[in-house]
Amino acid sequence: MKVALFVPCYVDAFFPEAGIATLELLERFGCAVEYPLEQTCCGQPMANAGCHGDARAAEALFAKNFAGYDHIVTPSGSCCHHVREHLTAIEQTPAVQAVRRNTFELVEFLHDVLQVREFPWAEFPHKVGLHIGCASLRGLGAASTSEMGGRAFNKPRALLSAVRGIEFVAPQRVDECCGFGGTFSVFEEPVSARMGQDKVRDHAGAGAEYIVSPDLSCLMHQQGCARRLGLPLKFLHIAQVLNGARE
Repeated sequence: MKVALFVPCYVDAFFPEAGIATLELLERFGCAVEYPLEQTCCGQPMANAGCHGDARAAEALFAKNFAGYDHIVTPSGSCCHHVREHLTAIEQTPAVQAVRRNTFELVEFLHDVLQVREFPWAEFPHKVGLHIGCASLRGLGAASTSEMGGRAFNKPRALLSAVRGIEFVAPQRVDECCGFGGTFSVFEEPVSARMGQDKVRDHAGAGAEYIVSPDLSCLMHQQGCARRLGLPLKFLHIAQVLNGARE
């Protein structure tokens, strides 16, 4: 299986260890992984701000860099959601449509495509609060939501449940937004900060030692809120836990 690794710009800049863990994890399951060296931003920040014309060049370069792969995998739900649902500033050629269709967030790729259910090398003896960002939760369908009926499911938790020693603790408002929301955290800074503070307090009140998420942008926001509040929470991307990180 020919897989391209897409590491979003903020992951590359602030959390490169999550990108490395994603690569190692994919290789553990036999994927032939390539990293297109000319990759840059997928265009999500500009599109989120309504500047679709400004996103065009980034989207065109993304489509060029990732053409021809069986799958494109990224450790970011929001970037995956942008590519799959909103990479529309450029002409929708068959090649562009194939890139959009073949882009997957890491959890859904492991859970749905590779159908992984065991991580025999992984052990994480800590109390974990699981956070699924809004783009993954409602955009990609990573889990069922409290406001909708139907069958309950949770793909990130299903994967993490195979890790030895892990103990889940749940906040009272389990799928409430943490307030990051990309450009929302800039334009509505006080509201965003208060939502983030509420989120980390909720996790801390449940007894979490770590907050684990498939969405590093949310973790970055929550980490800043926790530090400013003096809460002793730690933060890890799900790829790091599944790849065998102990702390």
